[in-house]
Amino acid sequence: MTVTTLDRREIKVRTLADAPALIERLWPAQKLSAEAKKERKAGSGQTLTALGSYWKGRKPLVLVRACILGSLLPATDNPEADLRIFERLMAMDDLAFGIRDNRTSVPQLATLALKQGVLKDQFVCKDGSAILAEQSAAASELLQDHQFSERLRTAIWNPKITAKERIHIKAMLLSAVPYEERVSRSLRPEELGREDYADIWREVNEHLGTSANSHAELVEQLGIMRFGRKPKIADTFSGGGSIPFEAARMGCDVHASDLNPIACMLTWGALNIIGASAAGHAEMKATQAALSSRVDREITMLAIEHDEVGNRAKAFLYCLETRCPSSGWMVPLLPSRIISKTRSVVVHLVPDRENRRYEIEVVDGVSTAQMKAAETGTLVDGYLVHSVDGELHRTSIKSIRGDHRAPDGSSKNQLRQWEKADFIPRGDDIFQERLYCIQWIIAKTVGKQRYETFFSSVNDSDLLREKKVQSIVRENLAKWQEAGWAPDMPILDGRETEGPIRTMGWTYWHHFFNPRQLHMLSCFRRFADPDAPHEALLLAKLADRMARNTRWDASGEKSQTVFDTQGLKTFFNYSCRAFPYLRDLAEDLPNRHALTGHATIETHPADDVREVADIFITDPPYADAVHYHEITEFFISWLRRNPPSPFDQWTWDSRRPLAIKGEGEDFRREMVAAYGAMANHMPDNGLQVVMFTHQSGSVWADLAQIFWGAGLQVQAAWYIATETTSELRKGGYVQGTVILVLRKRRGSVSGYEDEIVQDVRAEVAHQIDTLVGLNQSLKGNGRVENLFEDADLQMAGYAAALRVLTGYTKIDGRDMTVEAVRQRRKGEVGVVDRMIEYAVSVANEHMVPDGISARLWQQLKGPERFYLKMVGLEAGGHSKLDNYQNFQRAFRVSDYNPFMGNVRPNSARLKRAIEFGPRAGFDIPDFGDGAIRAVLFGVDALVREVEPEIVLAQLQDIMPDYFRRRQDMIEVAEYFVTKRGRDDDEGRHAGVLANLLRNERL
Repeated sequence: MTVTTLDRREIKVRTLADAPALIERLWPAQKLSAEAKKERKAGSGQTLTALGSYWKGRKPLVLVRACILGSLLPATDNPEADLRIFERLMAMDDLAFGIRDNRTSVPQLATLALKQGVLKDQFVCKDGSAILAEQSAAASELLQDHQFSERLRTAIWNPKITAKERIHIKAMLLSAVPYEERVSRSLRPEELGREDYADIWREVNEHLGTSANSHAELVEQLGIMRFGRKPKIADTFSGGGSIPFEAARMGCDVHASDLNPIACMLTWGALNIIGASAAGHAEMKATQAALSSRVDREITMLAIEHDEVGNRAKAFLYCLETRCPSSGWMVPLLPSRIISKTRSVVVHLVPDRENRRYEIEVVDGVSTAQMKAAETGTLVDGYLVHSVDGELHRTSIKSIRGDHRAPDGSSKNQLRQWEKADFIPRGDDIFQERLYCIQWIIAKTVGKQRYETFFSSVNDSDLLREKKVQSIVRENLAKWQEAGWAPDMPILDGRETEGPIRTMGWTYWHHFFNPRQLHMLSCFRRFADPDAPHEALLLAKLADRMARNTRWDASGEKSQTVFDTQGLKTFFNYSCRAFPYLRDLAEDLPNRHALTGHATIETHPADDVREVADIFITDPPYADAVHYHEITEFFISWLRRNPPSPFDQWTWDSRRPLAIKGEGEDFRREMVAAYGAMANHMPDNGLQVVMFTHQSGSVWADLAQIFWGAGLQVQAAWYIATETTSELRKGGYVQGTVILVLRKRRGSVSGYEDEIVQDVRAEVAHQIDTLVGLNQSLKGNGRVENLFEDADLQMAGYAAALRVLTGYTKIDGRDMTVEAVRQRRKGEVGVVDRMIEYAVSVANEHMVPDGISARLWQQLKGPERFYLKMVGLEAGGHSKLDNYQNFQRAFRVSDYNPFMGNVRPNSARLKRAIEFGPRAGFDIPDFGDGAIRAVLFGVDALVREVEPEIVLAQLQDIMPDYFRRRQDMIEVAEYFVTKRGRDDDEGRHAGVLANLLRNERL
């Protein structure tokens, strides 16, 4: 049977129905990690972030694209060709960088050609003369020649070289550059145009038997060949919309759902704002600009942001203040007195002894010493600190607040609980609120693209304007709430919402907003077009920037967002944007990207699957650090009344009890129900791809049980480094995502643990040997870097074990689908845990570092293997902390900190010999008395210029069974030489030690 596609091509139906998917066999995880990191680092330049950066869990679009293509492409008996086609479609092959690279200059390309010994007539000097007649000297020598370097600096393309030839030459020269470096200097694949892929289709079609000229055509044809129709992708945890958006952009039909209406709104925005037609996009931009202008006119008419001379406010800075119980003075609560670091603006607290309070004076252009002093405010490490007449007063905020434990063990305090009618503190409240600084736009520059600003103290006229805004809100708040133009929703207690209730006494969501913010946001809500759903996304973006918990950043003179800390943290001082500081945001729409697939969106729980899909790609909330079911109520409170179509078809409630969250028995049971429902709504040859980020070592056992219960069998697992470093992720945060590939479990198989152990061993060994073999064959075909690194091999070991385990329905007579949802005792170790641990040990046996003999590797303990393995990874340029964490677990090292010289997420490294010194590390179990610690001791001694004879004598003292282990020490020392290099101080001295041991007279 054949099907005619939209472009009138005939495709044979289901010829790939039983073919394994490429993602089940191979996947270039290391390259994808570099691409994902590139996309993450784009920050606000990411395609979907402009819809709302408050949703932190979006997976990179390049990763989603790779999952879709990997699920549709077949794995043939020619893995090298399969890989090449995949990389060409992803623009990850060497040739693609001739187009993608947009930062390497022509002189830099000429320099690369010189270093590679291929500099001929591809480049010429600016004056048309040859750069180099013949390369008779080494590149390093030529580059030291000043005259030659100057000629090289003027290099341009030879006019005889065509545009197509330039792409090929550039790609060839860049192919010698490490992949991650190439990616960092290039456009992202999604930034390429359709024409940039024009040259790939002949090769793609020959390999696949297709007739496509675009990704969308190929996706449709592969869908027909595999499923009999254009493929349908479903995501039941759509979140920020990455998966549905990329699937639609690739040409798939899409069904997205999520329990949370904010997630559905963001997914709708991805598909209908960023994915809008040119005409639709222009219309939305026009209505949004009209809304912005109307709000601007309202605020201007009320004269609440202009002063008497025409200056217009850009930002208002507020702080809480409280009565110091020690001095009796009202004291502003300021963690720092700095307003602007770039302009050296600070506030001085001027004592008003008559009223026992402080005037706040804004001063600019202060000295370096004054800036340093202003770093410390009146709030220091949770204490109110100030001096009156030379006497220091220091009182804890907890004491001022009256924190105490209630009889039931809960935390209580003396703060008054705000009521529904409240929007500012009452006069007798413990914490008052005070405007203490205004950033003004100079009158003559108001309304201009580039305006000038200054900071000033607050005067009586400013306070009158404050009272006017308060009066407007007081008179209208109840009416606004009744009409749905302002929140009236109570704050429910929860992990994230407990803080604002306890620390501020807030009980309704509108308490998060001061009078100016309530007025501004209610104007946007009131004037919004009821038929313009995109304006609901705008309101959410504005609310994220307009609340009492938006902190002021003195470094950049800017107001941050509510959710830049991924939670509902409250502050003692905050910033409030005036309209000019919101205008660009209010009038802007994200750039559009053409979508070719059809999409539907619904709000319902993940286990209430209503659509049949060929492939489910999901990013479930496994041990989710961000409690979206709580924090999104911040936005729901503004949008739940009278939402525009199609949002009015959704349930505008976070439905906390139904949200899948955390870990434990309830989580596992709910996940089994969700994934079981998905399995029941896909064809027998359907596929599931599950993404999750984790820190827990028990994750694999949990997942095995979940997928057992859901009727799914693991096929493959891949590890992708998706997360980037930030100050919010110091220390031990995992930086990677595991991609699990699953199919329906077919049939009913029973077995016994002692038999399954042997199956696991054989499968793990076969899987790792296959990937290692593919590495070697690809290197034989000219590939410079490994396709699979140790992290991939380790992940393959997990996947192989799970593939065997989840293929059984009964083990030792126990029904594993029932076992999956059985409640477990704390510390219980089951068959899955034992099998996973065994799989890890088998994988470790097969991952012998290059340069270490299998004989020595078998003798080494876990911590010793960990150290040697990480030395090898560091030699390959790897410095991500998650590598160390993954192998810490793999080698069952209880604590890796004694081995670490640096634990920063992107620059982690082991301790060197000189950092261990002559004493440290001997007390580390299974490491201190071994050959590696002895070699490190010897290297350190040689670095400190201890006499060689003394070094050998000391080694005999500290190394048990010295003469039997001498060959082991030689092997370890030579390994250090190979991995550290002879130019490295440690590597050089390791070489000396190896020779000393080898030539020692016995």
